[in-house]
Amino acid sequence: MYLSKSTPRCYDTAMNTAIQEILNTVLQLPEKDRADLAASLIESLDQPFDIDARDAWAVEIRRRIAELDSGAVKAVPWDEARQIIAGRV
Repeated sequence: MYLSKSTPRCYDTAMNTAIQEILNTVLQLPEKDRADLAASLIESLDQPFDIDARDAWAVEIRRRIAELDSGAVKAVPWDEARQIIAGRV
């Protein structure tokens, strides 16, 4: 779900006030800074990481790129993919 900078969404109605204040402040940052912060927070949750899973994903990504490059598969626009996932197509 998309969150606009002006309307932060509380995931928990009992969200700690300090966390809500941090969120409000962070949402005022430029997009790149927010993305960098989000990546850092997600990375902090992923410790320790599974090296085998990382390597398997690298192989899978290369395979998928090769399929796209060769024309074996066709990319689907996100709006269409979201409808397929939601079972609307």
